[in-house]
Amino acid sequence: MSTDLGSLEILGAATVGQPGQRRFCLYVQSRRGSAVIWMEKEQLNRLSLTLDQVLAQLTEGQVLRTEAQAGGRPAPAGLPADFLSAPEYDLRSSQMGLTYDERDESFTFTVTPVEIIMELEQEEPQLLVQEDEAIAFQFSQQQAQELAGTINLLMTGGRPVCPLCGAPLDGGPHACVKQNGYHEIVQVIEEEDEEE
Repeated sequence: MSTDLGSLEILGAATVGQPGQRRFCLYVQSRRGSAVIWMEKEQLNRLSLTLDQVLAQLTEGQVLRTEAQAGGRPAPAGLPADFLSAPEYDLRSSQMGLTYDERDESFTFTVTPVEIIMELEQEEPQLLVQEDEAIAFQFSQQQAQELAGTINLLMTGGRPVCPLCGAPLDGGPHACVKQNGYHEIVQVIEEEDEEE
């Protein structure tokens, strides 16, 4: 039996760690409990894009994704310290479902953990869907819009990316596939002869 946290009082997204080694999560809290849901960057980004698309449809284009704004972007608030120390639920997202109820004008998000089991006799890993440990919660259109904006900030707050291929840039030489094919860039540093 899955757990329903009901309508959320707090809904946010955050990262833990330095760019290049960040972990991404949703954090939620309602009167029924709190949860931290760890996700891959791509999962969190897909959630943001989906929320933006649904909100644009529901409001007939009145709510659109903000890609740029004057004066720089504000930093996301971050994960509240008490969420890491004692959430009732701490899980890694595997299966996610998002629905919209027109009567209540609210979203329902369901997260179901999946365990990967490797058995010696079998070559392929087996997936065990843990439906008993699934959690669900509801949130409003306003909360969805704020969450999508926060996730968008998180996606752009990491390492800078190459404008041509989208690969993360770490400050060293970059072998851009779109610029020079698959050839590795070699940086040659010539040492100057010291004059005596």
